[in-house]
Amino acid sequence: MGKPGGLFDLENHFAFYGAYHSNPINIFIHTLFVWPIFFTSLVLFYFTPTICDLSQSGILPSGFNHVLVFNYGFLFALIYGLFYVILDKKAGSLAALICLACWVGATFVAAHLGYSLAWKIVNHFVPSMDFSILPLYVPLDLFFDKSMANMEGPSS
Repeated sequence: MGKPGGLFDLENHFAFYGAYHSNPINIFIHTLFVWPIFFTSLVLFYFTPTICDLSQSGILPSGFNHVLVFNYGFLFALIYGLFYVILDKKAGSLAALICLACWVGATFVAAHLGYSLAWKIVNHFVPSMDFSILPLYVPLDLFFDKSMANMEGPSS
């Protein structure tokens, strides 16, 4: 991993998260709502300018030309997914797969809702970079709980 205390130091991020999120209700709320917030952000990013137009190339079937749009939402999901894989290969790969699934789902939802309805979805703004690591904690919590359950207690 990166240098201690750096952006790519998973242990530092996890220690910070654990220090402020030890309440079981808070953990449940984060587990339940972090990915929907990420999904909502991708719905809103659907209406940003296209980075790469694949409709002219014929790569995508004609039904997907205006749905799977490579815009800032795709870039957002790609950066998050790569960041998570760099932090931890196993949990990060799961989080990257969820990021991709959220992007695909969000593009379909936004394409069918249209601009005016999609912008009525409530979005949360988090001013710090702590939000960048937040969705990774859900798979990490699952892996951490499973590994802790497999550990033996102290021998008597």
